[in-house]
Amino acid sequence: MRAVDARHYWLEAIFRNDDPGWDVGRYPFNLPVVRALDSIVFHPKVTFFVGENGSGKSTLIEALAVAWGFNAEGGTKNFSFSNRASHSDLHRFIRPSRGVRKARDGFFLRAESYFNLGTEIEELDREPSSSPPIINSYGGKSLHEQSHGESFFALFEKRFGGSGLYILDEPEAALSPNRQLTFLNRMHELIRKDSQFIIATHSPIILGYPDADIWQVSKHGLERVSYEDTEHVQVTRQFLNNRDVMLDMLLTDTDV
Repeated sequence: MRAVDARHYWLEAIFRNDDPGWDVGRYPFNLPVVRALDSIVFHPKVTFFVGENGSGKSTLIEALAVAWGFNAEGGTKNFSFSNRASHSDLHRFIRPSRGVRKARDGFFLRAESYFNLGTEIEELDREPSSSPPIINSYGGKSLHEQSHGESFFALFEKRFGGSGLYILDEPEAALSPNRQLTFLNRMHELIRKDSQFIIATHSPIILGYPDADIWQVSKHGLERVSYEDTEHVQVTRQFLNNRDVMLDMLLTDTDV
């Protein structure tokens, strides 16, 4: 186990897979990534989860966020809205341990429910008790009145204040490659302000952050890998280096 870095929050998730209700015959406990889990120790700066769609990485990161007290559809720990309760009950079997320092800020970002989050922020901002206006914390402009990418970045730049735990599910969803590079810079600023990130991503750019653990989710479970060994990096590099050959293979009509 890595020695504790007292400058950062030290987090571990214990999976109570011996508790009644943990049934490997049903979802989500039958997912390979969940079935054999007993604990995850998180890097004091950044922990990445990567894997194919349907591998269970979003299910896992959602359960971690809820176990740490965040709203299942995203937001801070003060958000309680729910448009559709679609999250699994995996969070009930996670015992999160916190570090010696308490995070003063935090946010759970789910790309798929971001629209609902923006709507909730607008509704809260209309309440008489909203003083100062809640929307000021998100750049002073409705998230719905910005492009998807602009509103994502307004969240990272204006709402994330540092000294926090930020759990992000596919933050690259609305970001161009240039914006992803800017996101890396912003994330590094927040890490220098004693922040910690847990991120599920498909982006080779975001995965490139140098001081992080990368866990690959697959049919074999959870495996710690290097940046160069992730499928995302290998497939992207192979395509960029052999674009014509790969396109020829992919687009050739084999029935002719």
